[in-house]
Amino acid sequence: MGAKRKQKQKIILPPDLPPEVSEDEIEISDEDKDFVDKNKEYAGFLSTLDTQSITKHVTRVADVKEDALEAFYEKRLKRKSLQKEKEEDTELQVDRVDALPVKTLDGQLYYRTAAKTPKLSENDPTEEETSGAADKGIVKLTKAERRAKLKKSKKEAKKQGKDAEPEVEQTLQEAVLAEVKQDLTAEEAFESKKNKLAELGMALLSDPESNIKSLKEVLQMCKDNNHAIVKLGLLSLLAVFKDIIPGYRIRLPTEKELEMKVSKDVKKMRLYESTLLTVYKAYLQKLAALEKQPSFQHVAFRCICTLLEAAPHFNFRESLLGVVIRNIGSPDDVVRKLCCSTVKSLFTNEGKHNGEATVEAVRLIANHVKAQNCQMHPDSLEVFLSLSFDEDLGRAARDEKFKPQSKKSKKKKHYEEARQQKENEKKRSRQELLAKTREEVVADYKAVAFAPDVMERRGMQTETLSAVFEIYFRILKHTTQSAARSEANAGSSTSTPEPHPLLAPCLKGLGKFSHLIDLDFMGDLINYLKKLASAGSDSENTSKCLTVSERLRCCIVAFKVMRSNLDALNVDLQDFFVQLYNIILEYRPGRDQGEVLAEALKMMLCDDRQHDMQKAAAFVKRLATFSLCSGSAESMAALVTLKHLLLKNVKCRNLLENDAGGGSVSGSVAKYHPDASDPNLSGALASVLWELNLLAQHYHPAISNMASSISTMNTAHNQVYLSTISPQQAFMDYSLERPESFNPPNDIKKSTNKRKRGSGSSLLAGIEPSADTSPIDEDDVRQKLSAHFTLLRDIKENQSLRAKLDSTTSSIQLYEEYKQQKKAKKPKTKIRKTSLTVK
Repeated sequence: MGAKRKQKQKIILPPDLPPEVSEDEIEISDEDKDFVDKNKEYAGFLSTLDTQSITKHVTRVADVKEDALEAFYEKRLKRKSLQKEKEEDTELQVDRVDALPVKTLDGQLYYRTAAKTPKLSENDPTEEETSGAADKGIVKLTKAERRAKLKKSKKEAKKQGKDAEPEVEQTLQEAVLAEVKQDLTAEEAFESKKNKLAELGMALLSDPESNIKSLKEVLQMCKDNNHAIVKLGLLSLLAVFKDIIPGYRIRLPTEKELEMKVSKDVKKMRLYESTLLTVYKAYLQKLAALEKQPSFQHVAFRCICTLLEAAPHFNFRESLLGVVIRNIGSPDDVVRKLCCSTVKSLFTNEGKHNGEATVEAVRLIANHVKAQNCQMHPDSLEVFLSLSFDEDLGRAARDEKFKPQSKKSKKKKHYEEARQQKENEKKRSRQELLAKTREEVVADYKAVAFAPDVMERRGMQTETLSAVFEIYFRILKHTTQSAARSEANAGSSTSTPEPHPLLAPCLKGLGKFSHLIDLDFMGDLINYLKKLASAGSDSENTSKCLTVSERLRCCIVAFKVMRSNLDALNVDLQDFFVQLYNIILEYRPGRDQGEVLAEALKMMLCDDRQHDMQKAAAFVKRLATFSLCSGSAESMAALVTLKHLLLKNVKCRNLLENDAGGGSVSGSVAKYHPDASDPNLSGALASVLWELNLLAQHYHPAISNMASSISTMNTAHNQVYLSTISPQQAFMDYSLERPESFNPPNDIKKSTNKRKRGSGSSLLAGIEPSADTSPIDEDDVRQKLSAHFTLLRDIKENQSLRAKLDSTTSSIQLYEEYKQQKKAKKPKTKIRKTSLTVK
């Protein structure tokens, strides 16, 4: 208690004053002086301060008496009262209704006042003089004075305008500076956001579990108004997700699992997985919204395709696949190529998703083709060429299952069955429990194992293959139906054939997977291909709906299907030979694909084992005619096929004989009919290969050598040659796309048509160019061509100038003739006038 009283009795003294500083030591800057000069009205109270009384009170000087202080205060009050009286004399109190009063803390009301206007004396002489002078000045102004006054006012206005110009310039400068400041602040904000994105991304990549909440910040930055920041945010999240997505699908815990007590590590892992999944879902929703906007379309599709390609096993794969398949036939080349490359990577890298994504993608493509009515870009169907099917899948298990058992194994099995019958019920129940546990262990092992079950993989392959062939048959059916509609509407002038963009990739896929087609569908497939490739009188309009390349592909696919199932099928392919015979002359180098023609020649003529002599002769004659009116690559492919047919069919070499009545073997048809549609009815054996004589003078040295080598073939029956080059290889080697294919020799020797008995020239002898050929200098060729075309242009200009000159000269001549005729008429009229006057 005593201590508390002592604390209460303590007195807290005021703080000491700061030490006195002499005026010499105080330094006042120019800025302080300027500030005080500008703000004198705020520093007016300093002049009215009574420093002496303040010092007396603060320092508590004991010498000063109280009487002196009272007298000082009385004097100050008197001064204040005098000042108030003066102010009241000079000021006029405002009506209390017009102005609101001010209430002080003491409760008194003070009303605002206004200064009095001094009353002018009524008899003020100076005022009268000025007013009189003004009146006099107004009355006495003349026109000249008015003009002078107007000029002065105009000059003053001009001066004011000149003074205002620098002010306008200053305002413009201020506006430009403000814009520059805004740009600088925007750039600084952009750089700061960029740095923040980089920091958050590096933190997530370094330790994703502890910094998983930063994903939400990065996703929030993707909602910025700046498009560049949004794109950077999307790409940053893409890089982060590619790195931190686990190799398994995340399954969120159920309610029962959440109620259970778990360790801290499990809680942390659950928080990490749930946060990752929620942000990933929001990110995909953001991408799905942005892919519809043109400014973000390419970035959004790049992120979607990269995510699907990097993590096809992760959650929300179905939504990503839906977006990709929906835009697989997009008109935008960039988007379409991204989607197609992603689907191809899914088909080739099935180890990442165990084939599940492949089945889903094929199903979605099938539905999309059906919804679009087979009107899509060909690239959307060419992705099926990247599919691969394991034919040996499950074959070992089937072989073991159906393997015949030996006698020892049968005896052992019989002994085990007898032993099991002797066991009691307890042992049976025990074995049942063991079997159940084994089944559970096997099921768990299959669930954990990386490779799926063989039967599951086989089932997925079967489902994928059925979906692919469903698409192919749908396209064939749609093509035949559209062809039938165009045939029905052939009479109307407004009917236009419907395009078939998916037919070419469909035929490619059928050719690749022809060995996997079920035998039940083979007959229907061959009939569809006949209808599409036919060019007879019944379906003449059908062939017009399809291009030459598409019809050739139908023939190729039919032969591939036939050869892959040679033992099971017995189909006559004579109709396809007829179509090929007619299509050869319909081919146009710039319009149709030469690779397809070369493949058809190799598949149907070169690789076929046997040919009828009349049919082979018809194709030889048709190919020789085709070589005269086509390019160098097509001519070389046709000549290679022609030589192959002549080497294989000895009797057809009689076409090389130059008899007056044709070949020595005429066959069933005695006269050659070049317009016949059936090769068996053309009578080509009665003709002669006179086309080889013209082809020997071809501008291309390889073709001329090839033609001369064919014309010098021996007609002996025991002569056998092996073909060393295919039509496809010949077409590729001599295509115009390869400039090195045409290297003419410096000195081309004239080939003689004399036959050499037993020469035995091989095929390569006619194709290989001579060793003296030199490479073409592109610069030299370019200069020569430019000089040639400039010369042609000058010739055309000269011709036009000469035509203009001729027209002008002819017009001048006509004008001169007109003048001469006019002069000749004038003297006759004068003579007539004189004769009249004389009379």
